[in-house]
Amino acid sequence: MKVPGLPPLPDGLPEARDARPMAGGDIAAVWDVTLEDGRRVVVKSGGGDPGLEAEGLDALRDAGAPTPAVLGQSDAVLVLEYVGGPADWEGLGRALARCHRVKSERFGWHRDNLIGSLPQPNDPCPDWPTFYLETRLARWLPALPAPLRDRLERAMAHILPALLDHDVGPSLVHGDLWSGNVVAGRWLIDPAVHFADRELDLAMLDLFGTIPGAMQAGYDAVWPLDSGWQQRRPALQLYHLLVHVQLFGSGYHGAVAARLDAIGA
Repeated sequence: MKVPGLPPLPDGLPEARDARPMAGGDIAAVWDVTLEDGRRVVVKSGGGDPGLEAEGLDALRDAGAPTPAVLGQSDAVLVLEYVGGPADWEGLGRALARCHRVKSERFGWHRDNLIGSLPQPNDPCPDWPTFYLETRLARWLPALPAPLRDRLERAMAHILPALLDHDVGPSLVHGDLWSGNVVAGRWLIDPAVHFADRELDLAMLDLFGTIPGAMQAGYDAVWPLDSGWQQRRPALQLYHLLVHVQLFGSGYHGAVAARLDAIGA
């Protein structure tokens, strides 16, 4: 049957029996759908190329992270396994650490993808500070007001290169790991995968809340963070804050300034 408002499902899937919109998506429209064969699935539309998200989910799952299975995709629609609880924060922390153990020779990814609805360039680079400064921060400088832009440019020239330079290899990261992309305390969704300093994921998760203690304990049991992570965390939060400035406006200027304060810029 045709459900009003629901986009056509990809070929190979049964028709929808019923559907209801789901809350929480900032970028895409999302539905909780029951198919004619009784399966409960999540249908996403309008969040960019579904193939990029499917690729990211598959990469994370292959690395040992818990992600919903991709059940179908078309040019405009992604259909995912419906997942839920109970929460397993410690297990999620362990899985994230194992995912970060997957390495590459260079930072970046084999193609560009998306961060939210924005393009995320991923040109490979062998050096983490260079990749982060040039590929992640520099492109968003024009979105800042002049005084804040000048502060960040000075930090990029004089503080951040040394601060970010520790013994770090390219780890497979989720790339957009905030609480809204963790389902029921045990599943990861909506990735922006690439190879980066693994601390980037934890910095993002700590940006708009706190990392659950059980999750941090699980992560530390597999692979504790390098010394100095506390000093690097504000610097690693700048990227996602600049993305938020681009997406949502000047309300995030203060948070950018606060991270610059924290690193002495």
